[in-house]
Amino acid sequence: LLGEQLSAFRQAGHEIIGMSAPGPHLPAIEANGVRHVPIPALTRRSTLLADLRASWQMYRVLRRERPDILHTHNPKPGVLGRITGRVARVPVVINTQHGLYAQPTDRRKKRWAVYLAERVAAAFGHLELVQNPEDAQVLVDRLRVRKGKVQVLGNGINLARLNGDRQARARMRAEWGVTDDEVVAGVVGRLVREKGLGELFAALHELRPDHPQLRLVVVGPQDPDKPDGLSAEAIAEAEELGVIFTGMRHDMPECYAGMDLFVTATYREGFPRAAMEASASGLPLVATDIRGCRQVVEHGVTGLLV
Repeated sequence: LLGEQLSAFRQAGHEIIGMSAPGPHLPAIEANGVRHVPIPALTRRSTLLADLRASWQMYRVLRRERPDILHTHNPKPGVLGRITGRVARVPVVINTQHGLYAQPTDRRKKRWAVYLAERVAAAFGHLELVQNPEDAQVLVDRLRVRKGKVQVLGNGINLARLNGDRQARARMRAEWGVTDDEVVAGVVGRLVREKGLGELFAALHELRPDHPQLRLVVVGPQDPDKPDGLSAEAIAEAEELGVIFTGMRHDMPECYAGMDLFVTATYREGFPRAAMEASASGLPLVATDIRGCRQVVEHGVTGLLV
């Protein structure tokens, strides 16, 4: 998510310190010249006690390191980090919104809990960098965040990575056990219900009798810390339908080459990078008509919004 941005900051002469719970991406981050300071309690799992512990750990690190800028990302680190950063007297606190954790179509209970947390946290930050113009409008119009504090940043991908290997298609489809005359609908994302995977599996079940050539390939890791993470039983049931799970991959250009179309039934996005990569790889897209997907898919031209 942040690898290229961290590289750009470092090349511009900044000293970069990463703060998070340790995880599988840590070696790659450190190899990129970023010093990492562990915040063990700052995991994806969300409980009040763990969040309080994470805030205290973060406060101690910030007081020790005394950074000039604190730049937070993602919902939980964004809320905890903005508040803790100001309490720790960091001179500049910036947050990037990778998609508000709720949107206007969500049920009121979830929507207003998220909006309240974001409104309080925004009061502690100096600048909100927003990837999506729809989120910017929500922050200004509904949450009453000062307009001068909100800037639409957008999102982007490195097109040079998507260079298109002619042999990659045959290689990937052979690995997946897919023949050349089968149609591969590719899904990229964490294995959580929020990504609409249950709906996609149900659609495959409905379509396969009349379209036996259709295959569904899901690229992405499990996310057991999330309450809506797919269980082993759900994954096994999908595999019985013929769904192919590849797990975490680091060769995404090759994976896109093996697909015929890209599908996402996601319920929440900020500005979906995988969809941008798929489109830049020449794949037609089928995506839910929600914030984020609307900024990537030109309906009827580069794909369909449903």
